[in-house]
Amino acid sequence: MGDGDATAAHACPLVIIDLWGVRPRHVPHAAARMALDRRHLRRTTGLVFARSLGTGRGRTFGPRDADVLRWAVLTVWASAREAASFERSAMIGAWSAIAYERWRAELHPLSSRGRWARQRPFGDPVTQPAGLARPAGPIAAITRARLSLRRAPAFWRSVPPVAEDLTRCEGLRFAVGIGEAPLGLQGTFSVWDDADALRRFAYGSPAHTDVVRRTFEHGWYKEELFARFAVLRTHGTVNGCDPLARSGRTPSSADR
Repeated sequence: MGDGDATAAHACPLVIIDLWGVRPRHVPHAAARMALDRRHLRRTTGLVFARSLGTGRGRTFGPRDADVLRWAVLTVWASAREAASFERSAMIGAWSAIAYERWRAELHPLSSRGRWARQRPFGDPVTQPAGLARPAGPIAAITRARLSLRRAPAFWRSVPPVAEDLTRCEGLRFAVGIGEAPLGLQGTFSVWDDADALRRFAYGSPAHTDVVRRTFEHGWYKEELFARFAVLRTHGTVNGCDPLARSGRTPSSADR
């Protein structure tokens, strides 16, 4: 797997996030896959960037927020052909053997600011084809931050009001917390009706704008990233529901 520098990310056409739901008896197997997958991903042709991720309910981002029944894999591909080939890999087969459901979203980067592990996996900024410059359909967002552990308690105290605003926000289809470790590394993945819905939350939620201001003032993050994506296609379910179906409810990891 390459280093995922800005040049490679600009050329990358496809970002995929997979969410795997497992039963309690398979939690040890899923946790073991977090280590096994890293070795497998490093040897995968055409993979520009990848992360195996735990998930959480996105209420506090502390250790008690973790959802051990849902796991995620984020991959960034040099071509759609190589991404399709990966579907036949031993890693996908291993997850399919222990998961009772899977939701897969294929995404095209629209904009990206910041870094992830000193890399720019989605470009910074991303160059968009003209046809995707103003997408009319659903928009996905990924946020990711490396916390300053000394300042983490103040950050965690600020999260619940933002999480409450998020769950009540009009236009939100789906949201889940994502993270590489129990402490210090966390983020969110969310899907919205359109770009306007995401913008209303980002700039119209008093709790969210307050956290953004305090983050800048107090230096809560050592590293941060925010990226937006056009949702190309999705497949599968989360807690038995299609997150993009207009069912009048927003499925999340907190539903179980």
